[in-house]
Amino acid sequence: MRPDTPAENVDHAAEAARLERTAALYPEDAEALLLQAAAHLELAGDRPAATALYDRLLSSPDDLETPHLVRALKASNLWEYGHEAEARAIIDGVRTESPRDPAPWVIVAESLESHDELEAAQETFTEGVTLLLTDVPEPPYSTHPLLFGRHRVRRMLGVSHDEWDTLADTLHSSHSSPSSPVSLDELHDPKRVWSLGSDNPAELEAEISRLRAELGAYREALSRPFPVAVLHWPEGELAELVGAYPSLAVEYPSHEEHLATIEGSLRELAASGTPNLGIVTGTVPSYEAFAASEGASPGDVDLLPQYATTLAARGRAVVWPPQRGASCWCGSGRAYGECHGG
Repeated sequence: MRPDTPAENVDHAAEAARLERTAALYPEDAEALLLQAAAHLELAGDRPAATALYDRLLSSPDDLETPHLVRALKASNLWEYGHEAEARAIIDGVRTESPRDPAPWVIVAESLESHDELEAAQETFTEGVTLLLTDVPEPPYSTHPLLFGRHRVRRMLGVSHDEWDTLADTLHSSHSSPSSPVSLDELHDPKRVWSLGSDNPAELEAEISRLRAELGAYREALSRPFPVAVLHWPEGELAELVGAYPSLAVEYPSHEEHLATIEGSLRELAASGTPNLGIVTGTVPSYEAFAASEGASPGDVDLLPQYATTLAARGRAVVWPPQRGASCWCGSGRAYGECHGG
């Protein structure tokens, strides 16, 4: 989740500097932290400095976890301060590379949309939706912005609904507040802008209700800045952990049971309607350092969920379930559908 607080309420330049210092302390989390820092620089109006951070990440000798996302964010930022040609070239490159992560698709499509390139935005949203959601029975939470963005652009273009638009409507309705059951069609109605200048109290009241519904959905998204994360230990790390802290053997009887518990817990959370689920992978040195920072014993079982939350907050979570055809989260190297997703 990128920060979106007005500059008058936050010192975004100071926050960016703090995140850069934190990235120096935690180099394994530098990518996620520097992306947040770049977002703060954009909000502070220092777009050249944000571009410099994106370039710093892209020129890093270490492999990036989300290279397509970094390039998409760089393109969006460049276009905002006059570098349209370079931004378009990067956007074309991202589309050609067909990333399996929905976030880059959303960023480049919304960048096109914000510059009134509605046809190109619709094409980009559709490419992402088709690639990531064809033959997927239940769209992952991370793909919802793709469907919603596509629906919004198509409403502005005045084209007829198709099956993807119907799916977007259904997903929106299932997550809407019962007290504000505003449909996605109403929220994305191009005529709404005219009602804001109306002298008719009834029209203004209706628009206020729609805006409240939008605000509720936005607040819900902000309330989940990172996934609800479950902690995963690779086999070697788990053996070292239990060997050093035998009290944790009750929590982790075996590695096989640990993996089964993770998948079962995530499926239960998904069945209960919990969105934005993820997995964080722990290491013993990192866990011991976290325990020391908390003044607690690594053998304390109650510390484990706090450690998972901290890793997720530092951008270490990967989305569950994996995208279609992706490798299983357990590290077996097999496709998720042939491993724990089977």
